[in-house]
Amino acid sequence: MRILVPTALLLAFAAGAPTAQSPAGGIIDRSDAALDAIVSMDATVETLKSDYFGYTEGPVWVPDPDSGYWLFSDMGANKVYKWTSDGELSVFLERSGFTGRVFPGMRMLSNGRLLLVILGSNGLTLDREGRLVLSAHGDRALVRLEKNGTRTTLVDRYQGKRINGPNDVVMKSDGSFYFSDRGSAMANETPEREVPRALLRLHDGQIQVLDTEPSVNGLAFSPDEKHLYVAGGPRIRRFDVLPDGTLANPQIFLDMSKSAIRGGTDGIKVDRQGNLFTTGPGGVWILSSKGKLLGRILTPSHLTNMAFGDADGRGLFMTSARSIYYIRLKAPAAAVGAH
Repeated sequence: MRILVPTALLLAFAAGAPTAQSPAGGIIDRSDAALDAIVSMDATVETLKSDYFGYTEGPVWVPDPDSGYWLFSDMGANKVYKWTSDGELSVFLERSGFTGRVFPGMRMLSNGRLLLVILGSNGLTLDREGRLVLSAHGDRALVRLEKNGTRTTLVDRYQGKRINGPNDVVMKSDGSFYFSDRGSAMANETPEREVPRALLRLHDGQIQVLDTEPSVNGLAFSPDEKHLYVAGGPRIRRFDVLPDGTLANPQIFLDMSKSAIRGGTDGIKVDRQGNLFTTGPGGVWILSSKGKLLGRILTPSHLTNMAFGDADGRGLFMTSARSIYYIRLKAPAAAVGAH
C-alpha cells in the first residue's frame, strides 16, 4: 500500500513548529501556514466539563430551530448526554447502549482514574430524517431512536450470528450505514465473540462485510463521498468508495508508528474542504486531503472523538473520557458524513 504522508514530514513536525498558547490552556501547534485558514493561532480551547464523566465518546451535532445542541455517549454511565450552547448539561437517553441485565464475557477499561465496564453507546449519527442512530455497544446492535422515543434495532446479526458491538457509525447520502464492529466491551478471547471484528455496511436491510482489519475504529467520508477514511491503531487508511457502495484500493493515509510522535488514532472527521481531523497524541491532528500534516490542536487530556457543529458549522466539540472540550474554528467545517 502507498504511504501518503512522508515520514520526514512527521519527524519535522515533532522537532518543533510555531505554537500559540490559548487562554483556556489549549495550544495551537502549526506545522503549515494552511492551518491559519482552519483555526486561528489565538483560538481558545474551552473546557466545558472536567473530570465528571465515565468514558465519553461519539459526539454529534443535532440542528433544530433554536440553533441546535450536542449529544454524546458516556459509555461508562450507559447514557447519552445533551449539551446546549448556553452550557446546560442533561441526560438525553438512559441505558443508551445496554438494556439487559448480564453481559457475558465483559471486560474492564480504565478512564485514567477508575476501572469501568464499557457497555453504553459509542458512536452516534443522524439518519436522513434526523433520527438518532446509536452504536449500542453492550446490546451488540445498531439501533435507531424513533421520534416517539421507542427503539428500532437496525442490525444485530450477520448470517445468523451475533455481531460484536458497533464502535463508530457514519451514514452515506444514500441512507446506508457504515460501521466498525469491534465489540470492545468483550474480552478478545471469549465464546461470546461469534464473528471476527470487521467494517460492515447496512443498506436496504442487507449487511455486507467490507473489510476485516481487526483494529477498525473511527470512520469518515470525504465531502464528495468518493473516499472513506478508516482509523485503526496508529494508522488511518483511505479507501475508494465504488458506485455500488463497496470499498477498494486501501492506502495508508497516516501512520503514527513511523513518526517521532507515536500514538493511536480513534475518532476522525473530515471538513468541507476535505481536511482530515483525527484524535492522536496531544489532541487533534489536522491533515490536508493530500495527507500533509498542517498542525494540531493540543488539549488538556487525551481525546477519544470529536464532531463539527454549531449553527454556522464552526464549532468543534471534543470528548476525552472524563471531560469535554470545545473550540471555535475559523471556517465552517461540517461536511457530508461528518457526524
